[in-house]
Amino acid sequence: LEIVDFLAEEVSIFGVSCIGSRGLTGVRPPEWLERSTDGVTLADGIRQVGGDPDTVFTRTDIKAFLELHIEQGTVLERENVDIGIVGAITGISRFEILVEGRADHAGTTPMNARYDALGAASIIVLGIEEIARELASGKSYFAGTVGEFSMEPNAANVIPSHVRMLIDARAVDDAVMDEFVASVTALCAQTASERSVTIADPRRVSHAAPTPMSEMVTGVLAESAQRIGATSRPMVSGAGHDAAFLSKVAPAAMIFIASKDGRSHAAEEWSDNDDIALGAAVLFEAVLELDKR
Repeated sequence: LEIVDFLAEEVSIFGVSCIGSRGLTGVRPPEWLERSTDGVTLADGIRQVGGDPDTVFTRTDIKAFLELHIEQGTVLERENVDIGIVGAITGISRFEILVEGRADHAGTTPMNARYDALGAASIIVLGIEEIARELASGKSYFAGTVGEFSMEPNAANVIPSHVRMLIDARAVDDAVMDEFVASVTALCAQTASERSVTIADPRRVSHAAPTPMSEMVTGVLAESAQRIGATSRPMVSGAGHDAAFLSKVAPAAMIFIASKDGRSHAAEEWSDNDDIALGAAVLFEAVLELDKR
């Protein structure tokens, strides 16, 4: 039995997440070690915390991997369910959209003679939200967010000429992701025509594929929850986790416990001690059962 605490699960200053679990499973490209911030490379950072960047593990002896985590959402709390059993981790794609208009004087340019990049971009942002809501109402998990947004020249008396936005889209079904891209592409073309601006098709700048969890391990987790009298439900993780990389070398699954008000990545993040204890109890029961197999 091994207990592991992975470093740098969150996106780091080097633009890479899950550094520890990537290293353990041999899925960290060597060139990533040369990524740098303020003159410090990822290899330097690994050395600073006592690691060896040249070491690449290829573990093949792991019987199963279990990860206990807070939900980071409101489903368990809202439905009054004790435990979430994660059957899949979403794929994550990021898309860049550029909107080009024309910078003119904000006071002297007539309202019917403007090429306002920000006005067009605003339509795109609201349209993306509407498309994402519609896809999320289907049977397959989906979430879409415009998380980065910038404009130029960003002056009060100048009509915006340039907007850049970055979309974060998450799905467990590649077909749903493709549908999202097609819908956003059509939205961009329509908006460009109606607003007399230029809008480039969404450009995918990064992609991580969806990761199914082990049906064997999720089954053990469901049985373990039942044995200790905890209620449970199947769930999809909309966030990335170390389990996604461990699943490449071993059967893996995750246990979710409730997050108060769904808060996460904020000072208000909280899980009650009773929920933490329940999660630990399910984890313990599952380890005992897996040891028998």
